[in-house]
Amino acid sequence: MASLPTPPREPQDSPEDYVGQEAAAAERLARERGWSTVRSLAPGTVITMEYRVGRLNFEVADGRVRRCWKG
Repeated sequence: MASLPTPPREPQDSPEDYVGQEAAAAERLARERGWSTVRSLAPGTVITMEYRVGRLNFEVADGRVRRCWKG
């Protein structure tokens, strides 16, 4: 019988640490810390509400992270 797959894990990281940072630097840091997907979104962008393990979302305005959340 095949073993069950190991579910993916998220880095133990605080999204609040990215708020206020320059967007490109924040993305580099997030990838260094182990986030598999980092996406930058303009304020008001319409997105789906599905949760993806390992994804970090940035709301970016004027080149800086204004808001950050997992999933």
